[in-house]
Amino acid sequence: MPAMAPTSLRIPVTHGLTLHALEWSREGTLLLFLHGFSNDAHAWDWVAPTFAPHYRVVALDHRGHGDSDRDPEGRYDHETMARDVNAALESLGAQRVVIVGHSLGGRVAMRFAGLFPEKVAGLVIVDSAPELDARGTTRIRLDVQQQDPSFASLSDFEKILQRQYPATRPEILAKLATHWARQRPDGRFELKLDPAFMRGRRGVSEEELAKWSAEEAKHLWTALEKLPCPALVVRGAASDVLSADVADKMADEVLKQGKLEVVARAGHSVMLDNPEGFEKALASFVLGD
Repeated sequence: MPAMAPTSLRIPVTHGLTLHALEWSREGTLLLFLHGFSNDAHAWDWVAPTFAPHYRVVALDHRGHGDSDRDPEGRYDHETMARDVNAALESLGAQRVVIVGHSLGGRVAMRFAGLFPEKVAGLVIVDSAPELDARGTTRIRLDVQQQDPSFASLSDFEKILQRQYPATRPEILAKLATHWARQRPDGRFELKLDPAFMRGRRGVSEEELAKWSAEEAKHLWTALEKLPCPALVVRGAASDVLSADVADKMADEVLKQGKLEVVARAGHSVMLDNPEGFEKALASFVLGD
């Protein structure tokens, strides 16, 4: 279980929206955790408290996720979300930041680094990349699209999560179910994720999506090539999202100060599948352990 309870914050960002955040400590350089698609800041509950004695530790809910505002205009692209991160830094009074981003959060973090390289003291990319393995991205997209829009109880939601996160301990999923869903007035439960996050892509042709993906990959590769600070790439050994070849390319060929850590007994959701292994990999980078 988490070692300490965080404080909840409301942080104003772009477009007049407010993001929800969890804060474990207020002193030191900002260590900012960014979660993946359909998750929220509580995905870091089993890791973040370890670093509170050494950093100011904060985890954000992206717009449209968790307890953050939904964007009525559906602006959920990486650049917009990266600008949310910058606005959050300004609201928190942070000049420099070490960012830990998983999956979607990793791509947002890379975008942020490309836009504001002078603000990045360190970058940790967790099972994410400019180019993702279609096996994993298709699996994740279908998991959400095929999921019932509502469920009768949190225990039903736990069963769904157990199918989607087979390597994660049941007690972790039971806790996350209470954070990732909300109860409706009719008594049923639904995901906190804004349905518009996926809806915007359903009307896009395969050709348009491929073109967007290629353009976005260029932005992200360029950001990594120009990154002036140390960076860590973390891959789950059983990941179907970040291939071993792409992870090697990021750490060995593109990043000037790159390092790769592969966490055993973990798939894509590294920090949930093996919190202890992920914590050890992160500590070696941010604490020098």
